[in-house]
Amino acid sequence: MGVSSAPESTTPASTPASPAPSPVPTASPGPAGEALGSGPVEATARTVVDGLDAPWGLAVLDDGRLLVSLRDEARLVLVDPSARTTTPVTGPGADQIRSETRPDGEGGLLGVAVDESGQVFVYRTGSDDNAVLRARLDGDRLGEVTTVLDGIPRASNHDGGRLAFGPDGYLYVTTGDAGDTSRAQDPGSLGGKILRVTADGEPAPGNPDPGSPVWSLGHRNVQGLGWDPDGRMFASELGQSTLDEVNLIEPGANYGWPDVEGPGGGDAGYVDPIAWWPTSQASPSGLAVTGDAVYVAGLRGERLWRVPFEGEGFGRPQDLVRDHGRLRAVVADADGSLWVLTNNTDGRGTPAEGDDRLLRVVLRPS
Repeated sequence: MGVSSAPESTTPASTPASPAPSPVPTASPGPAGEALGSGPVEATARTVVDGLDAPWGLAVLDDGRLLVSLRDEARLVLVDPSARTTTPVTGPGADQIRSETRPDGEGGLLGVAVDESGQVFVYRTGSDDNAVLRARLDGDRLGEVTTVLDGIPRASNHDGGRLAFGPDGYLYVTTGDAGDTSRAQDPGSLGGKILRVTADGEPAPGNPDPGSPVWSLGHRNVQGLGWDPDGRMFASELGQSTLDEVNLIEPGANYGWPDVEGPGGGDAGYVDPIAWWPTSQASPSGLAVTGDAVYVAGLRGERLWRVPFEGEGFGRPQDLVRDHGRLRAVVADADGSLWVLTNNTDGRGTPAEGDDRLLRVVLRPS
């Protein structure tokens, strides 16, 4: 297991973010007590564990351990950051998840989330569909599995897959169009959507359509979700060939895919993103939100983007952590640092010795 650190780039994005539609919170302190405002920051990334095979999902447990899903192996592992160890999750639930998962291209064992009671939720690609499953974690053993939500379109590409519990206590699920762009605009399809459900998979109270799990539509392939301290919801979305996006998500809103990619859909009734990049600079997957900024993990762009809150809008994006290859997931920790998963073993990267890695990223004002 190696340890690495390097100075990170502070090169700004080529396209600035657009104004925010609502007020933003004040900056939060960094791990050393500094306030991280809208100005440039420095990032120091260190390897916590290595040797992870195509890691995808990342969740922080109450005891400080991290739960990581391995896409192609269809396994969960527990990382103890203080001991810098990795422990496989076993038990009947782990066996069932592995037997039901069918890794295929971008599909496999994808997102993972944990609710307040300690139940683990995973998003897996099966033979016929993508589905959300749950089981209780006891130590490093996973109990009996229950299907929460199934029938989500699956394909070798555009499977979505991120899971996150919102500040309202409900489960949010991102799905892709699974290669059929018409699904994104079809309110009757679960593809190309952000879904909001209870822990049992029922449409959550307050959804735009009370009988539907759909929270927002018009998405190509959302793979990142997060909320700021004021409860605003952000999502990162992979574009096709032109522009990737970060969106501010509102219930019932339509984000334009496949009719529009990036900004420019306002006249047609679509919601424009708050930040966007050429696909070569981002191809965003995971997303985390703190009191000062939105952080986005870039795959093809091989960097971590920071979109700072500035006044009542958003500042110029800054790119960080450019020396570790493809980045799949980012999660904010309570101390102000970030947990980041690299993804060089996913079939599209160039793995270095020791890949893939869980990184701890410490941020300070420049």
